[in-house]
Amino acid sequence: MSQKKEPSLLRLVLVLTLIALVAGLALTGVYALTKEPIEQAQLQKKQRALMLVIPDFKGEMIDTVIKDDTDTELPVHIALDDNGSIYGVAVETYTKKAFAGRFDLMVGFNANGTITNTEVIKASETPGLGDKINKDKSNFAEQFNHKNPADFKISVTKDGGDVDAITAATISSRAYCDAVNRAVAIYNQVKEVYHE
Repeated sequence: MSQKKEPSLLRLVLVLTLIALVAGLALTGVYALTKEPIEQAQLQKKQRALMLVIPDFKGEMIDTVIKDDTDTELPVHIALDDNGSIYGVAVETYTKKAFAGRFDLMVGFNANGTITNTEVIKASETPGLGDKINKDKSNFAEQFNHKNPADFKISVTKDGGDVDAITAATISSRAYCDAVNRAVAIYNQVKEVYHE
C-alpha cells in the first residue's frame, strides 16, 4: 500500500498565486471592457437630467465648477438668455448622508431661484425603501418642483421642514434634502456673480 504524498507548502503557494494572478487579469480585462460604456451611460444620464431640469432651453450654456462649503467642486451649468441674463441654472449636487453612503442629483433653478426639477444621477439606496427617491419608484421628488427655497423649508417635516419623507426611509429623504440644500447654496453663489 503506497502512502499518498502531501503537496508541499511551496507548491500550494504557487498554485494560489497563479489563481490570484489569473483572476486579477480577468478583472482587469472586464474593467477595461466596461469602463468606457459605463462612462458613456453616465454622461448620457447627466445630459438627460440637464435637459429635464432646465427645460425648453436653446441659448448659451456656461459650464463651470463652484466649491461648496466643504471645498468640494460641483459642476454647474448656467443657461443664459439672449440678453446674457440667467435663464436657468443646473447644479450637479450630492449628499454623503444617504443610507447607502452617497448619491448624486441634478437640481435645476429658474431665473428667480425656484426649483424647476430634480433628477437622480446616481444612487444605490435600499430597493423598496430608499430607492423611492427615483421618480420611477414614487412621486417623492415632485414636491420640490416649482418651490422657491425662500418660501419652502427644504427639510423633512420631522425636522420642522416642508418635505414629506418617504415612509420608512427618513434617512434617504433627509439626504435628498441635504443634496438639494447644497444646490441652493451653489445657486445663490451663481446669482451673486450673474446678478440682474
